[in-house]
Order: sequence, then structure tokens, then C-alpha cells
Amino acid sequence: MTGKLSYGAVGLTHPGEETWSERPKGYRRYATTAVIGHGQRCWDEAASAVLDWQIKTRSGFAVESLTNGIRVRENADYRVTARIGPFIVHEPVRVVAVVDEPMRCGFAYGTLFGHPVSGEEAFVVHRDSSGEVRLTLRSLTRSSQGRWRWAFPALLVAQKCYRYRYRRALRTKH
Repeated sequence: MTGKLSYGAVGLTHPGEETWSERPKGYRRYATTAVIGHGQRCWDEAASAVLDWQIKTRSGFAVESLTNGIRVRENADYRVTARIGPFIVHEPVRVVAVVDEPMRCGFAYGTLFGHPVSGEEAFVVHRDSSGEVRLTLRSLTRSSQGRWRWAFPALLVAQKCYRYRYRRALRTKH
């Protein structure tokens, strides 16, 4: 591990659980679920893609492992990089939870010091008995304590745009 998490309570997005009721004080809470496809092929592709960071890379980010290998691993550190026009923003994160089960697959990462915001984000694909495959996004966000604090309102707008991209990133035509 290369840095320290920028928030206290780790694991609050609970990617392994179907329901989510966390509402810690001081955080903006976000949750949405969208259908991304149907059937075994969709499931196989989406489950593999989410564990290989493709939800981020297909949304315009670059992801670099700071420990070992690109596939998500609990307690592994990564650097997510966003390019916004002429600006390059590096976002250090640590995977704090991974779920890889027959009906539910995904992960949550927490922000490390130096990240533009503070909190946790989860990306989970899951399916039901009819074969419908869904993507659930969950996040808890607050302003960072560092140099990014002044940009928090703009970062919330960017976050909204990227959430739209996340929902599109794993959709299939199957």
C-alpha cells in the first residue's frame, strides 16, 4: 500500500450487499441501478469488464496499478487518471472491497490523500434469475481536505457526467 485513505469509515458502500442504507453525516450519497443487458454472454462480459477496471477505462479514464496487476484486488492501490481538456487529474485510490460471486460481481474503492474528493465509490454488476444484468453505482463523496477543496462544486458536475458514462460503459446489445 502506498498511501493513507482520506476518509475514516471504510467499506460503507457495501458492494456485496443487495440493499444499501448507509447515510453517514457529511457525505453526499448517490445510488443508481440500470439494466445493461440480458443473458449469460452479457453477464460474462460485464463481470469480467468490471473487475478489469473497464467501467473506468471505457468512460475515459486511464488506470494504473501501483502494486501488482490491473485486475481489482482488495487492498491494492491504483492511480486513476482523468483528462479534462488540457488538464490531467491523478486520482489515487485503494480497492477496499471486492465481490466475485455467481450473481454479483464488483468492487469499491476508497480515495487516498491527493484525490480531488474524499470518500468511496462502488461498481457492481448483478443478475437475477431471469437473466437480466444490471449495473449498480454507489458513492459517498465529500470535499477533500487538500488543494482540491476549492474545486469541489466543479468536481460534482464532472462526477455527474462520468456517472452517465459509467452507465453506458457496460451496456450490451445482447
